[in-house]
Amino acid sequence: MSVRLNVHPGEKIDLSEWATLTPPEYTGKDDYQAQLTQQVTELSDLQSRLYAANSHALLIIFQAMDAAGKDGAIQHVMSGVNPQGCQVFSFKHPSAVELAHDFLWRTTRELPERGRIGIFNRSYYEEVLIARVHPEILQAEAVTTHRHVWKKRYASINGLEQHLHGNGTRIIKFFLHISKEEQRRRFLDRIDTPEKNWKLSMADIEERTYWKDYMKAYEACLSATSSKHAAWHIIPADDKRNARLMVARVIVETLQGLDLAYPKPDAARLSELQDIRRQLMR
Repeated sequence: MSVRLNVHPGEKIDLSEWATLTPPEYTGKDDYQAQLTQQVTELSDLQSRLYAANSHALLIIFQAMDAAGKDGAIQHVMSGVNPQGCQVFSFKHPSAVELAHDFLWRTTRELPERGRIGIFNRSYYEEVLIARVHPEILQAEAVTTHRHVWKKRYASINGLEQHLHGNGTRIIKFFLHISKEEQRRRFLDRIDTPEKNWKLSMADIEERTYWKDYMKAYEACLSATSSKHAAWHIIPADDKRNARLMVARVIVETLQGLDLAYPKPDAARLSELQDIRRQLMR
């Protein structure tokens, strides 16, 4: 039986009631690889149809605590997608220019055009997550800290996503739900594995002390911004392989729901193709 992943609109979220680890959807390494390969192949075909149809765009958003597996999920799930039809953006600390604009400005500039898949590794949701845990960020943005600021930002986000959906952009939002203990194990692995040392800093350890604050911020965000046209999916992330299979399935099912097809040539186009054929046969 499949685990429910999507957050219903208006649903009150308590992340302690959502599992970070569920029974695997695979029986072993070989079965995992076979399933992932099948999903990647299907995704590649669907992405090709999306590009050719040029009628929709797909925006995929990943949010998570550090070490939850965002980079790995993007790398493995999107491994078969044509780079011409896919773009990935990772949003770090905003620049001075970005801070001088509204909080949606820097991400809106990178939205995917029709026919393409855009992936946000972190996103405008940082502005109601990390900014909520560290309100001093609002001061840098020249925003007055006020109890209604988060409600207003949720409204802005919901309005943006409704607008995008109405104009052909489908939105998938993933929260990779990792436990604090699993994060600790992955941090230790980054210390013990030389090629992963660069991924860990003392700042990451400092952020762990705000774990409860982050969980509260995520709960409020997930409840306020999951909608019919842009639902959040809470992915149990303690098992990286399982998480990747779940992510791949949601993306494939979303694209399948668009009923994508290659453009059918009309009479004028068929005539043009015949003219081209005759030119080539000379």
